[in-house]
Amino acid sequence: MMRSSSSNQQTALYCTMAALTTAIATYHITKTLTKKQEQERALKLANALSMEKANKTKSQIDKGLPPGTLTDSMKIDQVYLWELEDLKHRFPSSGEGIENVMQVHLPTTQAARRAALKASMATRKSNEAKAGTPYNKVIGEKDAIIADPVRKPNGTTVSRAYIRAGPREKLHFNPREVKAAIVTCGGLCPGLNNVVRGLTNALFHLYGAKKVTGITGGYKGFYDPEYPPVDLTPEVVEFIHHQGGTFLSSSRGGFDLDKIIAFLKKNDICQLYVIGGDGTHRGAFRIHEGCMEQGLNVAVAGIPKTIDNDIDHVDRTFGFETAIEHAQQAIRCAKVEAKCNKPNGIGIVKLMGRSAGFIAAHTTMCSGDVDLCLVPEIPIVLEGKNGCLPHIRERVKQQGYAVIVVAEGAGEELLGQSAETDASGNKKLPAIGEFMKGAVVDYFKRKGEEATVKYIDPSYMIRSVPANASDSIYCMQLAQNAVHGAMAGYTGFSVGLCNNKTVLLPIPELVATSPKHMNPKGRTWERVLALTRQPNTI
Repeated sequence: MMRSSSSNQQTALYCTMAALTTAIATYHITKTLTKKQEQERALKLANALSMEKANKTKSQIDKGLPPGTLTDSMKIDQVYLWELEDLKHRFPSSGEGIENVMQVHLPTTQAARRAALKASMATRKSNEAKAGTPYNKVIGEKDAIIADPVRKPNGTTVSRAYIRAGPREKLHFNPREVKAAIVTCGGLCPGLNNVVRGLTNALFHLYGAKKVTGITGGYKGFYDPEYPPVDLTPEVVEFIHHQGGTFLSSSRGGFDLDKIIAFLKKNDICQLYVIGGDGTHRGAFRIHEGCMEQGLNVAVAGIPKTIDNDIDHVDRTFGFETAIEHAQQAIRCAKVEAKCNKPNGIGIVKLMGRSAGFIAAHTTMCSGDVDLCLVPEIPIVLEGKNGCLPHIRERVKQQGYAVIVVAEGAGEELLGQSAETDASGNKKLPAIGEFMKGAVVDYFKRKGEEATVKYIDPSYMIRSVPANASDSIYCMQLAQNAVHGAMAGYTGFSVGLCNNKTVLLPIPELVATSPKHMNPKGRTWERVLALTRQPNTI
């Protein structure tokens, strides 16, 4: 009887287990099938939506509309165009009726060029045949580039725009009568010779200008007999882009409006190209104003030049990328010195950056070997929780050495501002590099340790080299578009890259907010902190 009861219990248990197993299996199979069905439905829905989207996109394209979804939360309904002074509104245009075509077919020697231009004079005036190679595209009078393309939902609907650079259909000047002058002012910068060469070649090869004069020694060259002008031709400037510095030489200061205007009058200059920074551009605009006041039909064009990349409204200034590239060698040398010199090797590199830390920050990001980056926009804290000295000591303990990059304008909150200025009106900067070297040595000494610090200052090395490939192309674009703008009659303008498009900018607006500064709460500084792991003192 007991055996039968036990057998019945086992049978019941087996049945229960079998039923449970079946239930579990059924559950998982059902779940799997349900999931598969849901996936099939989701895939079917996704395919249907994709097909619907494709049909919608095709319909929009057929109607001349762009693909995508129309959003009501982002729009621009007001655009304020930064217009330029146009000489065509003040003076008769000698270029009226002349077709704007490239003169690239002209002979290479100056005498042959003049003979060819003289022979083609009647043809060009009558428009019976083209005297050159037509441009693939000419720019309309109001063609523009939006300045701030980044939009946020329900954000502002107002934007500003810049006049797009490029050849125009209508010419203000008769190119064969143009006498132009080119001057370089201020400090050196990679690419100066490229711009001088680009301007000269554009004036002759694109427009067949009559004469181009190079002003030597900066603004002083307009009147100082120690700096005689030189004739510029494609032959003269053929190889100067392979050299650093400026073929015309440069200087700071020396601006004398009356003497500059007198030179323009005496030499019948109708186009002046000024290459320099924000201070030089302010001088260029004064020349423009002086010409307008005296009724001179002269186009004044600027090409922004600063190795510090601190001209506002433009993506970058020429020479900046070359400077960063050559600063890498100084970083590598500092790292070698720091690693090989014991105990506690530290390399300090001081780079240019009077009021903006773009060179120091971008060099740091390019290198990847820097442990501390100091720039003018970020206050320097020496000790304490956010101190840079404890950070450097910790990095030395971790890896055996450290590398510091400091911009020349950093640390004024520590060292104070100088009341002295140079010939350009720039304030003289405190010796932050030497100060940091002493501060590091003293900090380690107070910790009972010795620091072996090597200090490198490559400032003039990185600004006196020839332009690299990227800057060379950029310089050519700036030069050609400055000439296009002047030939069309624009004056008191500068040329630069905005949103990767070349534009013409009125000089007053360009210099009003220059020099620009790196955003201490922006992405560039954020990336620097991620690389160096230094404390953020903002």
